Amino acid sequence: MRPARPIPPLRLGADAWMRLLVAVALVLASAALWWPAGAHAAASARVKELASVQGVRSNPLQGLGLVIGLDGTGDQTTQAPFTAQSLAAMLQQMGITLPPGVQVQSKNIAAVMVTAQLPPFARPGQPIDVTVASIGNAKSLRGGTLVATPLKGADGQVYAMAQGSLIVGGAGASAGGSKVQINHLSAGRIPEGALVERMVPTPLHQGETLDLSLASDDFATAHALARAINEAKGEGTAAAIDGRLVRLRVPLLPDARVAFLAEIENLPVALQRRAARVVLNARTGSIVLNEAVTLGACAVAHGSLAVTISSTPQVSQPGPFSSGQTAVTEKADIAITQQGGALVQMPEGAKLADVVKALNALGATPQDLLAILQAIKAAGALNAEIEVI
Repeated sequence: MRPARPIPPLRLGADAWMRLLVAVALVLASAALWWPAGAHAAASARVKELASVQGVRSNPLQGLGLVIGLDGTGDQTTQAPFTAQSLAAMLQQMGITLPPGVQVQSKNIAAVMVTAQLPPFARPGQPIDVTVASIGNAKSLRGGTLVATPLKGADGQVYAMAQGSLIVGGAGASAGGSKVQINHLSAGRIPEGALVERMVPTPLHQGETLDLSLASDDFATAHALARAINEAKGEGTAAAIDGRLVRLRVPLLPDARVAFLAEIENLPVALQRRAARVVLNARTGSIVLNEAVTLGACAVAHGSLAVTISSTPQVSQPGPFSSGQTAVTEKADIAITQQGGALVQMPEGAKLADVVKALNALGATPQDLLAILQAIKAAGALNAEIEVI
């Protein structure tokens, strides 16, 4: 029996190699046409970036206190009588009663409002940061010390006690009618300046279900979030109630519930295309567009109208030997200038970059764009919602 002859290696000439490379390049170039759309990476975000557990939140605290130890930059008590009243009340708590009719005139104290945020799950003894702001006419709180101030919640209960030295990120000096100031001097912060005295109960360990509250009202996001949780934890674990609420079935044991939420909040959620929105800030002229904004073909002409009014004082003298009096009158000149704007054709833009390029072609200021975008929306050429803040 003759042994099998080895198969000789395939040898291709230069022309054959070139044809093969061209064929491969054509296949790769046409992949975008026949490759399934789902194969492309979709935009995604984690659950913790889209929603939070309903009821697990911080709570604002506030209190009225006194800052002492100021270098003559405190409240003028004659113009801020509540400062003297607060000082008298504090002294009375310490066993010192002022004689009737006596008012303390001190420039080294200032009445302040103390605010803080009580984080969720805060326990008694935990320190939190506080912000101190003057409510009187104090010139500066720099170098001051906040005396013990109770911080109350919306229910009127005391949840923390604040005290400590202020950190004011500014400086200033004045003399002879001249003044120099850097940053703001009538507000400051006390890092870890309050101690929690009472905790706020949360619904984390109550009931068999927990609700996830979405940051924005969107049915597609709520459905996608519930689907991602069900795929990871089993069908029926999550249900979208509406566009902002997703209800979860969670374990009963506290440790298992915390572990369940820790796994849930890191799950990736495939997001659909967000609603197109244009946010206009009429106070600052800021304009913000998200990636879903598209533009239809339209033509825009925008001109500016300027009205100038100038007043020139004139003196009217009476005639000689007359009984008239000298009178001062004003001569007003009104000029109206209108600059014409050429009609600019704006092509259709299916991407945010195209929309930005088309708006830049107008050469209008941000204040002008506020009116132009609203007019384009009214004409039906702007595919987006406009929100004015």
